[in-house]
Amino acid sequence: MTEPLLAVRDLKTYFINRHTEVHAVDGINLEVMPGQVVCIVGESGCGKSMTSLSIMRLVPQPHGKIVGGRIELNGRNLLELTERQMRDLRGNEISMIFQEPMTALNPVLTIGDQVTEVLVRHRNMNKREAYAKAVDMLQVVGVPRAAEMVHEYPHQLSGGLRQRVMIAMAMVCEPKLLIADEPTTALDVTIQAQVLDLMKKMRAEFGTSIVLITHDLGVVADMADHVLVMYAGQIVESAGADEMFEHPEHPYTKALLASIPSLDEEKDTLYSIPGTVPNASAYPHGCRFAERCPIAQANCREKMPELRELRPGHFARCELV
Repeated sequence: MTEPLLAVRDLKTYFINRHTEVHAVDGINLEVMPGQVVCIVGESGCGKSMTSLSIMRLVPQPHGKIVGGRIELNGRNLLELTERQMRDLRGNEISMIFQEPMTALNPVLTIGDQVTEVLVRHRNMNKREAYAKAVDMLQVVGVPRAAEMVHEYPHQLSGGLRQRVMIAMAMVCEPKLLIADEPTTALDVTIQAQVLDLMKKMRAEFGTSIVLITHDLGVVADMADHVLVMYAGQIVESAGADEMFEHPEHPYTKALLASIPSLDEEKDTLYSIPGTVPNASAYPHGCRFAERCPIAQANCREKMPELRELRPGHFARCELV
């Protein structure tokens, strides 16, 4: 049996100060196989982005801290590596496309300087070689006038082009694992489709595994091999993509799917999940979705349900399914 490229075991990432302890990621487990696309979905504030930052070991300091668990890349526990060793991995074996390219790109450096930095660092290229490779990669991701654009600055590019530059930076060293944190959020639907097609192309050409974080279930249906549904710092459902859409089990997953507008149904109003995600510094004692759940019972508020296997490969954190 093929071993997972990435294996996260009981990961806990907390933010701790003198007055509060925020459980941003609270004991999650996930695996990504070679060449697989795993999508993590859920509302804002559920811990998706913090999961990705934890894998990259980029948790905001000084209050953020990974307090437990393991993050294994090819069997190597990243939590045991020094910061110098992690710098050797980032951009090389594991890369990340951040949520907002305008804030992720350095406004005072040219596009060429930013794309070539990882090549100089990880491939020991000189500037001339790195610029030639950068132009080639920008052309691969569909950037027009790539030879001229390497001399331009981020503010001179459109949102779609900035996102393509981010993808080029992430893929230029052909990493084994790519983490994409809502890479299409700020883009119009036409550019969004182009970016997703580009990620599929990168996967096909380089065999890259992808962890895609999104709240757009349409993107999930298009991209995912496996889906993880996160709520309040935990995974509440895990299944193959087809299985998840055809047979959702957790009430939260069903509510997310019910929120998708459909042209086949006539509705006076769009469905929305009542309430909000609970505060991560004061999670309820029992099921964290109980206050918003249409089928919750009294015991749901008393005991935390376990993530249990309902069918082969399909897990849900609910005692009522």
